[in-house]
Order: sequence, then structure tokens, then C-alpha cells
Amino acid sequence: MPPRNAPRWFIPLLITATLTAGCEVTDPGDPGVTTAPTGKSTGSAAAQLNDLTVVAKTGTMSGYSREKFPHWKSTGKNCDVRDSVLERDGSKVKLSGCNVVAGSWKSLYDDKTLTSPTQVDIDHMVPLANAWRSGANKWTTDQREAFANDLDRPQLVAVSAGSNRSKGDQDPSTWKPPAKDEWCSYAEDWVTVKSYYKLTVTQKEKDALRDMLGTC
Repeated sequence: MPPRNAPRWFIPLLITATLTAGCEVTDPGDPGVTTAPTGKSTGSAAAQLNDLTVVAKTGTMSGYSREKFPHWKSTGKNCDVRDSVLERDGSKVKLSGCNVVAGSWKSLYDDKTLTSPTQVDIDHMVPLANAWRSGANKWTTDQREAFANDLDRPQLVAVSAGSNRSKGDQDPSTWKPPAKDEWCSYAEDWVTVKSYYKLTVTQKEKDALRDMLGTC
């Protein structure tokens, strides 16, 4: 498992090594954004945050459904993206084919150690409903599928089921991880995803993210 504070998305060699034996990884696609992701740091995250488009209020939920963000995408040989994240983020993971049947996971949001894959949720860092209200309602289904299955940005993370459900579709102005020592990483990841996909933020959301980056 990578060091605790290492960017989870910046581990292509680890993904390749772990998944080649059981799964064939395919690129989840590109939402039509041409700007390449860059390495994260407090400075770059702050700069990316300043460049985000601020809106007076979020968009509506009109027309939204999770089915408009197809997931989990196949990654070959009966594997899917959920399997891939469980294997990537876990320690001492055991597989049955592509299915993760054992291992342990450190939940980013609440620092809990999870000892069964049944205790783990794969969270979308920027929730699907939040993305919809922030601009994804104008995307194609293929673009939304790429977003919902993105293994290249820090958009997918294995966390405790309880913390994932507590978060729901809230942004950092109304929900922050209970583990305050993870606020820096959480804010960096949120900004990285919103910046790459050119999603909007509200002023309250931006202020909360700035405060969280201040803990780095």
C-alpha cells in the first residue's frame, strides 16, 4: 500500500503490477477535457482552486439519476473498476479471480481500519450528484461514464461505508472528513478533480476548500 500521504492517483506502476495478474485495465476515457492533470502540491492546488469558476448557487437536480453515470465499468476478464480500487487501496488483498475476498483498508475519511471488503464503499470524491449540479448535466453519457470510473484522478477512493453515506452528495462547505488530519489531502483531491473536469464551485465551497488547504 502506498504511504499514507502519497497521492492515490499517482501510482500507475502499482496499478499495473497488481492488476495485470488478475485483470486487464482499460482507460476509462476522457470527458473531452484537453488539459492534462498535474502533480499535486499545496501550491498547485491553491492555484487550481483560484482558477475554478465560481457560481452564485449550484445547479438543479432536474433530470439527474445515477444511471446517467454508468459504473462500474469493466476492466477485462470479468473485472470491474470497483475491484480495481479495492485492490489498489487495500493491503494484503486476496483475490478469487477478480473478486476481492479479503484484505484491509485504511479509510481516508475517518481513519478506520476495515478488515473486510464488505465494510468498504468506493466513494466518488466529487459525488455524482454534485458533479451534475456543477456542469456534468451538460455532458454526454460517455463523458459521465468516464468521470464515474476515473482511475487516473483521485476521484475513486475506498472508505468506510458509514463515512461515505454520511457524506452523501455534499461538498466541503457542508461536510468534511471527521479525520481532520486528512483535510489537506481531501481538499487537494477535490480540487484536482473539479479542475480537471472543469466543474464549478460555489463561493462557500471555495472558502471551505481554501480553509482546508490551510491545514497542509
